[in-house]
Amino acid sequence: MEKIYLDNAATTAIRPEVIQEMGRVLQDNYGNASSSHSFGRTAKTELETSRKSIAKLLGCSAQEIIFTANATEASNWILIHAVTDLKIERIITSKIEHHATLYTVKHLQSVFGIPVDYVNILPNGAIDVTHLVELLSKSSKTLVSLMHVNNEIGTMLDIAKVGRICHQHNALFHCDTVQSVGKTAFNLHELSVDFIVASAHKFHGPKGVGFAYVKKGIVLQPMLFGGEQEKGLRAGTEATHQVVGMAKALEIAYHNLDKEQKYISDIKDYCMSELQRNFPAIKINGTDTFYNILNVLLPFSEEKTAMILFNLDMKGIAVSRGSACQSGSPRPSHVLAEMLPEEDIKKPSLRISFSHNNTMEEIAIFINELKAI
Repeated sequence: MEKIYLDNAATTAIRPEVIQEMGRVLQDNYGNASSSHSFGRTAKTELETSRKSIAKLLGCSAQEIIFTANATEASNWILIHAVTDLKIERIITSKIEHHATLYTVKHLQSVFGIPVDYVNILPNGAIDVTHLVELLSKSSKTLVSLMHVNNEIGTMLDIAKVGRICHQHNALFHCDTVQSVGKTAFNLHELSVDFIVASAHKFHGPKGVGFAYVKKGIVLQPMLFGGEQEKGLRAGTEATHQVVGMAKALEIAYHNLDKEQKYISDIKDYCMSELQRNFPAIKINGTDTFYNILNVLLPFSEEKTAMILFNLDMKGIAVSRGSACQSGSPRPSHVLAEMLPEEDIKKPSLRISFSHNNTMEEIAIFINELKAI
């Protein structure tokens, strides 16, 4: 049975070149990057070369990149320490953020009494920027946390515009760029953004490694105490092979960006047109969405919601209902709950997400199996 993977917003297949590069480091450069002997110095060089490579690709300086285990850890650190260290008095976010943001904000609200304002969501799933401006007119020290590309429906934030608005109102801007780093170009020094976060496994790198960008001049206290790794901000022996793999994955992603963006866009367009041709009553959740994410409301009965993913999985086809972090939850998507009418929330919606590894033939098989259901 041919397996078809259409859940690339959850994670991506690691590139062969990345595995090869990680294997090289695991075999040859296994020293502790904090050791002063030659083995340690070699590992340290690998680590810092990777940091410089990532910084160059993102248009920032190497000292602004802090390696973490993942983007969830990075966002938790930034949001919590923005309150404890930077004396943030209020947070503005949205109800369609990833739970790494939402649950952290709720924690800050509960423990520190931080007021939280939620910016309105438009019917198409986009952020209401006019409402954001209204919220920012209040004169308190504010942090805005809004994601660049929504991980469930693919709606995009105008990061440059929102960043300018935030800074015009003297607010800090934290942006979850997990779904967009490695898939679209960045020049962080040209954007009015103070923090971004990323995970390597979203751009065909290894799991268990990510990074935070913290704009120069912003000082946060450590997330972990111990050694002096990561400028003393995240103690613990660095996983050099993971970091090297992440840098290699990002390098390849940006080297192939234009070609793969065009290819994946064509795959998505074909999938969308075939779905609409075969299921005329289908609805697309969100408009002007990111080129590798398609979220559709199927014209199937409510009782078929659970069996769709099961039957597709039995045929070797991987798609999802939404965020992988919430895949075991019986509750409807918190993102779709903010934008769909009550009668549509219980109906089956699928998130189909694509990569350069997918083919038109795979999409045709997927459509045929969906028709069989």
